[in-house]
Amino acid sequence: MRRVRWCATVLAVALLATGCTGDDRGGFRPGAADAGDPYVPGAGNGGYDVGHYALDVRYDPGDDRLTGTATLTATATEALSRFQLDLAGLDVDRVRVDGEPAKHRHDDAELVVTPAHGLPSGRRFTVEVTYGGVPKPLPNAELGDGGFHATGDGAIALGQPESASTWYPVNDHPSDKATYDIAITVPDGLAALSNGVPKGRTSSGGRTTWRWSEGSPMASYLSTLVIGDYRVTSGTHAGRPLVTAVASALPADGPAAASVARTGEVADFLAARFGPYPFDAYGGVMVADDRIRYALETQSRPVYGPGFFRGGPNTEVVAHELAHQWFGDSVSVARWSDIWLNEGFATYAEWLWAEHDGGRTVARTVADRYATTDWTRPTVDPGRAGMFGDAVYQRGALAVHALRRAVGDDTFYRILRGWLAQHRDGNATTADFVGYAERTAGRPLRALLDAWLVGATPPGLP
Repeated sequence: MRRVRWCATVLAVALLATGCTGDDRGGFRPGAADAGDPYVPGAGNGGYDVGHYALDVRYDPGDDRLTGTATLTATATEALSRFQLDLAGLDVDRVRVDGEPAKHRHDDAELVVTPAHGLPSGRRFTVEVTYGGVPKPLPNAELGDGGFHATGDGAIALGQPESASTWYPVNDHPSDKATYDIAITVPDGLAALSNGVPKGRTSSGGRTTWRWSEGSPMASYLSTLVIGDYRVTSGTHAGRPLVTAVASALPADGPAAASVARTGEVADFLAARFGPYPFDAYGGVMVADDRIRYALETQSRPVYGPGFFRGGPNTEVVAHELAHQWFGDSVSVARWSDIWLNEGFATYAEWLWAEHDGGRTVARTVADRYATTDWTRPTVDPGRAGMFGDAVYQRGALAVHALRRAVGDDTFYRILRGWLAQHRDGNATTADFVGYAERTAGRPLRALLDAWLVGATPPGLP
């Protein structure tokens, strides 16, 4: 994620036949009500892992109403009497578990589901939720509102660290990644963009259904829905689909369109350094809504707010979000306190691209950022309010450069490529990265990285 700086840049406790509550007989218990991540209290759930989401949604910009059916395929990781899904501001009509009606209740942003029978640990099960309503963003005074935004001609569902729960029931934490099939039905003439490979569209009765499929595991905050009047360009790059879209309100020959048109070129530059592009499709979406004051690395198809292009073409932000396809999307954080693993590397990739594209050198950028860094703010575990602060982005990128200077280019890029290959489609922590870097370099690196990531005094310009 990169923010515009312009300013500058299931339910009640399960009742078994005996009627017992709480600790159910047979060892079945309720799943945890959140993922236990203090950066996003209440988000995510415990007791199961989702493997796949099949989403079939219909949206009408005329009344802002969304209706949908979500079918989740999951595996119980403990013996469950009930479980929860994150779902904010929408009404639930029906829930079925393995085809049988399940009791359910909505408790604020939690959908609590009690299946007809307990789910043993290791059991694969399906959950079908039929729901609808008028979606709204999730208010967040610290981090900014995220989620579903109605627009004049459609909608934009987007946000970090939370957004998915505003338009479908979900285990809304990056530790539970899943594959997706997404069908979006909208009035004829509107585009409906999402993640992954385009699977075609069909029209009937004045409405068009657009289909998308993301076959690589995706963290829920990386899912997106963009509906409206867009100029959609479809092609291929390196044998994969490349789909870009630019809001019709933006000039066809303007800086936003010119920037997203270089998506394939930027991705190839990054692949030469990080290893093969990790997904089955490329793309990007340029929106015209000023409420979107950031760009987000929505998997395979980043979404860019308009503020980045007010001064002309900006491929540095494209490089940042495309770098996230490796750092953040393919290899995702296990907990939000390690968000620098996403943002520090994406910011450094932005510096690498700028130098390659004729902009300022990495050395000059490092010197400038070093001079303005507040060393009292840590990069690792920066606190909830600091998730998107300079300590994560700029100081994080300085730490990446310090590692490069310490081990040399050959070893540095070997570390990055190996790290990304080993943890592809998974989750990781800072400790995982430091350990991998030390093993690959064949030397201790913890003290060096600690100084750059959490030390309270300047370590010395690398």
